[in-house]
Amino acid sequence: MQALRSKIRDVPDFPKKGIVFKDLTPAMGDPAVFRQVLDALHQRWRQERVSQVIGIESRGFIFGAPLAYLLGSGFTVVRKPGKLPYEKMREAYALEYGENVLELHVDALRRGERVLVVDDLLATGGTAEAVGKLVKRQGAELVGYSFVVELAFLGGAARLAPAVVHSLLRYDA
Repeated sequence: MQALRSKIRDVPDFPKKGIVFKDLTPAMGDPAVFRQVLDALHQRWRQERVSQVIGIESRGFIFGAPLAYLLGSGFTVVRKPGKLPYEKMREAYALEYGENVLELHVDALRRGERVLVVDDLLATGGTAEAVGKLVKRQGAELVGYSFVVELAFLGGAARLAPAVVHSLLRYDA
């Protein structure tokens, strides 16, 4: 994963002062690194009988859709309010200042389906935790969470426990 690490760009003070944003777009733009990331994600989950992959808006779509293809799984999306056209269920979650909401179509998952939640980056885990709640409310089985990058010092994996949390690259500080 050294090639991946070398392609992640730090952007200071984005989206607000004091935050160092981990920009994965250079990694996605490098065909060899992008393939390496997808191959590694596939390798981790290929034996888990995943029937649906959920991508979290929006960068989770970039990694989730091709991973679903490689796994032979279906793919569905969790979006911000007002983006899904059909009947949906909502889950609110806390942000540092305020609250946000995610939505999933009411018929996106079937009872008992084995679901993997995918996103580009795990920080505090609030967004992923909300998606896990949506999965469980639809009666599906949460197989785990998969991320390209984890900011381990923010404690997101602990927040998602006892679910399986997999990250290709961790930043401990």
